[in-house]
Amino acid sequence: MKALRFEHYGPPSVLSIVEMPKPEPRAGEVVIQVKASTVNPSDVKNVAGHFKSPLPRVPGRDFAGVVVAGSAEKGLEVWGSGPGFGTARDGAHAQYIVVTADCIAPKPANVSMEGAGAVGVPYLTAWSALVTAGNIQPGETVLIIGVSGAVGRAATQIAHWKKARVIGASMSSDNPSKADAIINTTTQQLDQAVRELTGGKGADLVLDAVSGPMFDPGLKSLRRGGRAMAITSGKERRVSFDLVDFYHNQLHLIGVDSVKLDGPEIVAIMNYLRTGFEEGQLQAPPVATWPLDRAVEAYQTVERGARTKQVLLP
Repeated sequence: MKALRFEHYGPPSVLSIVEMPKPEPRAGEVVIQVKASTVNPSDVKNVAGHFKSPLPRVPGRDFAGVVVAGSAEKGLEVWGSGPGFGTARDGAHAQYIVVTADCIAPKPANVSMEGAGAVGVPYLTAWSALVTAGNIQPGETVLIIGVSGAVGRAATQIAHWKKARVIGASMSSDNPSKADAIINTTTQQLDQAVRELTGGKGADLVLDAVSGPMFDPGLKSLRRGGRAMAITSGKERRVSFDLVDFYHNQLHLIGVDSVKLDGPEIVAIMNYLRTGFEEGQLQAPPVATWPLDRAVEAYQTVERGARTKQVLLP
C-alpha cells in the first residue's frame, strides 16, 4: 500500500510517499480502507518534531473509511481518530490502517467521506473542552478565542447544540463560525467587550484556542467562578496572569489534550457527535481535497494557515 512517511523531523518537504505492506488484522483487530484523512495543524507540528514521535513514522490522526477485514462487519463505514495515531504509532495518511475493534465508530450516513474525515480532532477537542471538562450548561455564555479556526467553529456548533450563547473573538469582524457576537481583538479590548456583551457579568466559560497574549485577557473576561479551558500554546509556552485576581475571582483553569484520549473515549465522543450530525445540529466543515501523491502540498497549505480543512484522498 501507499503511505506518507517522514524519517526525520522538519518542514513538510521531509515527507515522502513510500510502499508499505498492507496491514493484516490480528485477533480483535479491524483493517480499514481509508477514504479520507485530514491534515491537521497538529500533524504539521508532529512532522516538525513537537511530539518527539519515534521515527520513521506515518502521520495523520483523523480518518473516514470502510472496514475491509477483521472482527467487524465488512463494508461498515467508520470515522474518527486513532489513539496515538501519527505519534506513538503509524497514523491515517495511508491507504489502509489497522485498529482494535473498540476503536471504531459508525459514520453518520448523511455526512460524506470527505466531510467525515475532517471532523475528528477539531470536534473531539471542542467536545472534550466544552462538555467533558467544561460541563457546559444551557443558557451559559461561552467566549471562544480563535473562533474562526477549526476548533473554534466546531466549538460554536457544539455550544449552540447545548443551548449556550457564543461570543467569538477573532482578529477580524468576519463571522464564519456564526457566533452570536464577534469581538475583533485587533480593535477592541477583549475583557471590556465581553463585559459589555454580558451586562458586566463576564463569560461563564472561556475556550482559548490561541493562548499566548490572549491568555490573560481571556481570564479577565470570566465571571466570578468561571472556567477557562486551555487547549494549545502559542510560540511562547509560558504565560503570566495576576494570581491574586485569579483566586479572588475563584476561577478554574483546566487543561485539555485530545492526544491523550484512548480508543474507547474517542469512540464515545464520536458516537455523541454522530447524533448531532444526524439531527442536523452539527455540520461538517468545508474541505479542499488532495490525492495522497500531493500530500506535501496539502501539508504546506496547512502550514501557511489555511482555514479550509485539507483532506487527503488515499
